[in-house]
Amino acid sequence: MDVLASDIVQRFYLFLWPMLRISALMLSAPIFSLRALNVRLRILLAAALTWMVFPLHDWPTIDPVSATGLLEMFNQIGIGLVMGLTLQICTAAMVLAGQSLSNSIGLSFASMMDPNLGNVPVLAQFMVIVSTLIFIGLGGHTLLIGMVMDSFNTLPIGKGLLTEGAWAHFVVWSSMMFLGAVLLALPVMIIMLFVNLGLGVATRAAPSLNIFSVGFPAMMIIGFGVLTMALPAMAGRVQWIWLQGFQEVRAQLGLG
Repeated sequence: MDVLASDIVQRFYLFLWPMLRISALMLSAPIFSLRALNVRLRILLAAALTWMVFPLHDWPTIDPVSATGLLEMFNQIGIGLVMGLTLQICTAAMVLAGQSLSNSIGLSFASMMDPNLGNVPVLAQFMVIVSTLIFIGLGGHTLLIGMVMDSFNTLPIGKGLLTEGAWAHFVVWSSMMFLGAVLLALPVMIIMLFVNLGLGVATRAAPSLNIFSVGFPAMMIIGFGVLTMALPAMAGRVQWIWLQGFQEVRAQLGLG
């Protein structure tokens, strides 16, 4: 019985290390981190993925309560979090683009409570939904699972450490949040700028014109029209942002 108990504990220690990396990814990655997937489903999914990858590698025996084990524990959690947060920056770009569009069109007051993002404008929520559908259409969830499986080859347990350069590269990558938002919202914002200039000229030419009763409806109608025409091009930019995110994850993991 003592031998059986020690064998179970030894197997648990071996199973723990890939489980930590995959669980951290499930907590931070898009789609998997949604509130619709409760903690029980995430744990079940992480355990299933760990069970699939467990026979494919030779796992080192590391005591999790030792100094080396604690360092490795933080390292595995850090690898999973960096993978998930790298793609969350793409989601943040969609939210920032939606907020910019709402301010330009005049819908900044129309907001809703999102359980994952908080109080966000309706257009930001629309952009997140569109980006999520594109993410699923690209097979992003399967690509992400495949990359975390391959990461055990380039960053093996006990040998591959997440270096300071990887964290610095992640900080540099965070600028994509602003670049992606500008690429998505800039065409509509430029057209709305010209609309505001036209309304300003009209108000100057006819001071009796009520800018509030004419300007706001005109901005909303033109804004929705421009947004509808720009959606196909915006979908292509959203796809490009997601692809850049996957390339960044592969570069951080050393997958080439």
